[in-house]
Amino acid sequence: MYRTRRRVLPVVSLLLVSLTVLAGCTNAPPPPLVESTSPTPSSDLPTEPPKPKVVVASVDELRGGFNPHVLADQSPVTDALAELMLPSVFVPGKNGERVLNETLMKSAEVVEDTEKFTVRYRIRTAAGWSDGAPLAAEDFVYLWEQLRSQPGVINPVGYRLISNVESRQGGKTVRVTFDEPYPGWKSLFDHLLPAHLLKDAPGGWADTLDYGYPASGGPFAIRTFDLDRGEVVLMRNERYWGDPARSNRIVLRKAARAENMTALRSGNVQVGMFSADSATMEALRALGEDVQLTTMPLPVTNTLLLRPNSPQLEDVRVRRAVLAALDRQELIDTGTGGGPAANLPAHAQVLAPSQPGYVPTEPSGEATEGPAPKRVEQLLTEAGYQHSGGSWMRNGSPLNLVIAAQFREDSHEAIANSVAEQLNEQDIQTTVVTPKGDELYRTMLTTDPGVQDPPSSAGIDLAVVSRPVNTDPAATMAAQWGCPAVDPDTGRTSRFNMVGFCDQLLQPTIEAATTGEVPFRRASGRVEPVLWSAAVALPLYQEAQVLAVRREVSGVHDGPGFAGPFSSAGEWVGAPGESYDW
Repeated sequence: MYRTRRRVLPVVSLLLVSLTVLAGCTNAPPPPLVESTSPTPSSDLPTEPPKPKVVVASVDELRGGFNPHVLADQSPVTDALAELMLPSVFVPGKNGERVLNETLMKSAEVVEDTEKFTVRYRIRTAAGWSDGAPLAAEDFVYLWEQLRSQPGVINPVGYRLISNVESRQGGKTVRVTFDEPYPGWKSLFDHLLPAHLLKDAPGGWADTLDYGYPASGGPFAIRTFDLDRGEVVLMRNERYWGDPARSNRIVLRKAARAENMTALRSGNVQVGMFSADSATMEALRALGEDVQLTTMPLPVTNTLLLRPNSPQLEDVRVRRAVLAALDRQELIDTGTGGGPAANLPAHAQVLAPSQPGYVPTEPSGEATEGPAPKRVEQLLTEAGYQHSGGSWMRNGSPLNLVIAAQFREDSHEAIANSVAEQLNEQDIQTTVVTPKGDELYRTMLTTDPGVQDPPSSAGIDLAVVSRPVNTDPAATMAAQWGCPAVDPDTGRTSRFNMVGFCDQLLQPTIEAATTGEVPFRRASGRVEPVLWSAAVALPLYQEAQVLAVRREVSGVHDGPGFAGPFSSAGEWVGAPGESYDW
């Protein structure tokens, strides 16, 4: 346990002894001056309380929405808060492999000799939330219920294979039964949520985590949360059952890029996370040796979706014409600004460039690197369009495509506008929309293309999105490209993936990869060529951030796999700072 030492100010008193001796009949000198070495009693001295250890971290943005399981809430800040406060059953090991989180769990293993594939989890008795409630089976149940049924969630496939979650031994043992074998089971139950506070909360799953977490199961807990001011103050969680955090407080602070750079240079900020363009990288390098820089690939691939369930894009020839009209490299340059993400171009539909096993799967000629006007003309003509009056017309209507990007996602909006400009140059009309909140992922991109009268908000032809990747690539493939499953509660077909794509001929291969009957690499070798040929998505690049750390802070590193720097925040040792009211 981290201890602070009481500081005592040494006070030295000088005792001057002057003795006057009459010489009389002797010539002996007077005794020398003597310095007293006896300390003054500490009880007579004023004392100061030790200043708390503080780490101030700057971030690019701080906005509402912090559910790590929701597509609309994806952000580095959401990842950071989740790593600090929401415990996971398995965490990335030193080499990126999944290892048991022994702070939370006693064990997690497949149960032998059962009729169905079953996993038993044993939670440590001391594990609990910061409000005093135990971490228990109900937290597993809540996450399972939400991720198998809610729209717009990240990697729900494994949860949809679960048929039952049982609580045993007072909630500290959890027995999970699957309908099918699931070799990717270690990827489940990341970032558990406090079910006792969320399951009946007003706003439910969609809105409850807009302003942080009501309780923490990690080394820090939220003390203040001020979106208007752009600051989140995290204090050491005194109820945390694991090793206590070595710093008392972490402050996340949002400011303009120039202000963050100045604060990092002066030492008012010790850690910075930047979605850096080339100009930002130049400014960061100019800080010199006092600041260490690390590039961190993020677990998302920036992608342009072309939705085959759109009436405008249901013909594959039109989708191919759209791709032929685009300058892909210009889109990458627009999104990355020449920053580190520009070095992570994506040429596969499932794996991200930094993931183990990644190889380009893009066939030559499927996605051109620059606009090809003659190919655009050929494909649109074959699809029944005629060029007239500066527009492509069919049945008296122009080809007018709606392009969506989530509001306040600056790089996505910039790419969407660039796509619009490039299509306009080929006389394809466009409209760019920027839906707010979770509307894009929760409503617009999850509709069932089999519905005869879809909601008006579903009229999206193209979308610029961040597509999450998972440590279980087969589950990622099923979530992104699999046909919709049947809701286990209602028996109805659940919502489609974001693209609205379903290929019944590929579905058995996708399902076999998910259950382990077919290795992922072999399944991918069949699935990816079909996806490229169908022209339903254009991967652009893997997103990345730059971690900047001043030398006076210790314990900060980028984390194994996609864990990120905040996975080790309990080991951060900051400088003494001004105290808040504790």
